[in-house]
Amino acid sequence: MEGKVRSEIYSGLKVAVILKEDQRSGKLTDGIVKDILTNSPSHPHGIKVRLESGQVGRVAKIYSNTP
Repeated sequence: MEGKVRSEIYSGLKVAVILKEDQRSGKLTDGIVKDILTNSPSHPHGIKVRLESGQVGRVAKIYSNTP
């Protein structure tokens, strides 16, 4: 799953984001969504979120909630 649609993302969801400083390398950072920062219903580069760790990035991958 990709994180380009806001309705697919919610607080408590486990995701992988690309932080601003990692945009060139494409390095992913895993975390749990705390806040959704993008207001529009979709974004071509991914929905911007704040993780529980305080880091801010755009969602690149949504992990499945089913085991």
